[in-house]
Amino acid sequence: MTTQPAADLVFVAAIAAAHGVRGECKVKSFTGDPAAAFSYGPFLDAAGKEILRAKRWRPIKDGWVVAFDQELSREDAAALRGTQLFVPRSALPQLDDEEYYHSDLIGLTVQGLDGSPMGKLKGVHDFGSGDLLEITGTPERGDWFLPFTRDFVPHISLTDRLITIDPPEDVGSKDEEAGGEG
Repeated sequence: MTTQPAADLVFVAAIAAAHGVRGECKVKSFTGDPAAAFSYGPFLDAAGKEILRAKRWRPIKDGWVVAFDQELSREDAAALRGTQLFVPRSALPQLDDEEYYHSDLIGLTVQGLDGSPMGKLKGVHDFGSGDLLEITGTPERGDWFLPFTRDFVPHISLTDRLITIDPPEDVGSKDEEAGGEG
């Protein structure tokens, strides 16, 4: 078994449930090419310890059914529900310019074009119509979503840990929250 430094890990998949009676698991992949998650090598836990190796996988409606090298009973597979699966960053393909791993964006400061604070990036989600940024806003603004497009997100600096956005005018406005008064 191998161990990687936790800082060098990228979250690529999670076990959603047991599948069938032969120890297979239903897995949700979070990679750009969902099938690629199973070919990056062994899965590691958040501490960098090897926990599972995918042997076979096949797509299903809302994820993948995966058989692992490890012998798992149905009960073993059920106990893995919610397990996050990581791989070393070095196992992932090189990114093109203007491409980012979602895990690298989480926690970055979000600001408006004028430098005004808009919150921190809490998550990147795809509910079926493209990626959305979940932003934890200020106490007045609360949490909110923004489409992850070049129009709304013109600049990202991993070096400065900063995402610059151009949100619609009504996002988080006090007039909107007060019912349109003002």
